[in-house]
Amino acid sequence: MPTHELGNNWFGRETVLKCIGYEARIDYTASSHSKLSYHCQQFGHFARSLRLQNVFCIAETCELLKGSKLQSMVLRGIKSEEHVNGACKLLRQNKETLSFLEFFHCKFSSTALGAICDSLYRKGIETHGIRYFSIKGSSILENSPVSIPSGFSSFLSSGRSLHLVNFSENRLGPNFARMVFDTLLDASSDLSVLDLSDNNIAGWLSKTNWRFSTCSSSSFGIGKSLQSLRVLNLRGNNLGTDDADCLKYALVCMPNLESLDISDNPLEDRGIRSLIHYFVEASERETPLVDLKMENCDLSSNGVAEVLRSPATLRNSFHSLSVANNSLGSLVAPALVKFMDTSYVRMLNIEDIGLGPSGFLELQENIPEEVKLVHLNISKNRGGIETSNFISKLILRAPELIAVNAGYNFMPIESLAVMYSALKASKGKLERLDLTGNTRCHERACISLLEEFQVHGRPIVIFPSLHDSVAPYDDDP
Repeated sequence: MPTHELGNNWFGRETVLKCIGYEARIDYTASSHSKLSYHCQQFGHFARSLRLQNVFCIAETCELLKGSKLQSMVLRGIKSEEHVNGACKLLRQNKETLSFLEFFHCKFSSTALGAICDSLYRKGIETHGIRYFSIKGSSILENSPVSIPSGFSSFLSSGRSLHLVNFSENRLGPNFARMVFDTLLDASSDLSVLDLSDNNIAGWLSKTNWRFSTCSSSSFGIGKSLQSLRVLNLRGNNLGTDDADCLKYALVCMPNLESLDISDNPLEDRGIRSLIHYFVEASERETPLVDLKMENCDLSSNGVAEVLRSPATLRNSFHSLSVANNSLGSLVAPALVKFMDTSYVRMLNIEDIGLGPSGFLELQENIPEEVKLVHLNISKNRGGIETSNFISKLILRAPELIAVNAGYNFMPIESLAVMYSALKASKGKLERLDLTGNTRCHERACISLLEEFQVHGRPIVIFPSLHDSVAPYDDDP
C-alpha cells in the first residue's frame, strides 16, 4: 500500500477510535494491543453485559472493569470464598446500574448468599435495582436450614423493582421453598414471574396453609408481591395430591395469575379435582387464568374430562392448555371434541396421550364446523392414517390455524395425498405442518408435490429427514 494511502487510512481509523473512547498514547507498544487488559482499560466503560467464569471473579478483573456500568451479569461456578469475594466486589462496583443477575452451577452457603445480596444495595437507600434474579442448577444453603439468611430475606422483601425470581434446578427442599414463599407473601415488590421448577419441595405449603386460608378475593396479605404475580412455574417438584389441597389456598393469594405450570408432578385425578374450583374462580376474575400446563401429572381420561367439561367461564378463559404426556387413551376424545366446540382455546397440546387411530377417528367424525385453534400439537399419538384424515378436516374448519405438530404418528405414505387435497382446498393461514418422525412419509414425488405450499418463500410442510426414513421403525406399544 502506498505511503499516502496508509496515512489516510490511519487518520480515518484514529478518528473512529477517538469516537469510541480511544486516546493515542505513546507508551503503548504494538504487543500490548493484543492483551485483554489493554482493551478493558480502553473500552471497558462501554460494557453493559458480562458473562464470567469463576476463575475470573478476582480482584484483578474488578480493577480492569472499574469504569464499567454493567446492566446484566451472568456468573458461573461461584463456589469458593475467593470466588464469592470477587463476585461481591464486582457487584458493588455496578450496583447502581445492574438490573439482571444470574448464577449458574454455583454453591452458596448461608454466609455467601447473604454477602452477595448485601453487595447489591444502593447508596443511601435500603433497596436495590435488580429486576431479574436467577440462581439455576446450583446448591443453595446446606443442611436444610430452619431460616434463610437475613440478607437474602431482605433482598427479596426490599426489591421494589423485582420482576422475575428464578430458583429452578437447585435441588431445593420444602423448607427453603416455604421460606421464600413466606417472605414474598409479606414483600412489596411488583413481582411478575416466580420459577421454582425442578426441585423437590413436596410438603412445602403444609406449614403455611393457615396464612393462605385467610386470603380472599377482597382481602390479601400485607405485601403485594404475590398479588402482582402473573406467571408461576412449579414444574417437576414431586408435588402430590396433598400438595394440591394446600396449593389451592396459595393460588387464591395471586389474583392476577395468568399462567400456571404444574407439569411433571404426580398430582393424579384427585389433586386436579381439588384445583378445579380454583380454576373456575380464576376464570371469572378481571385478570383470568389463561395458560394452564398439567403435563405428565399421572392423570386419567376421567380427570382431564372433568377439566374440559368445567363451566363455560373456565373453558372460555383458556388461551393455552396442555395435558400432554398423560395416559388418557381414546376415551378422552369426546371431551376434547366438546371442548374445541365450546371453548376459545387458541393453543392446545395433546402430545403423547395415547389417542391412537380410534381417538383420531372420533375427533374427525365429530369435529365442530368451526374451530378456533391457532396452534395444535398432536404428536406421538400413533394415529396412523386417521391422523391425516383428522388434520385434513381441521385445516378446512380452522381458518385461524397457523401450526400443527403431527410428528411421530406412524402415518403411511397415503397420508400425504390426503393432506395435499386439504391444503389445496384450504384458504386458511397454515404456516407449518410438522411431519417429523413419520418415517414412511418420505417419497420424493409426494414431497415435491407438497413443497408447492409455501409461506414467505419457505415450505409449509416439514418432512422427516432421509436419515430418519432409513432408521428402524419402532411401532411397539
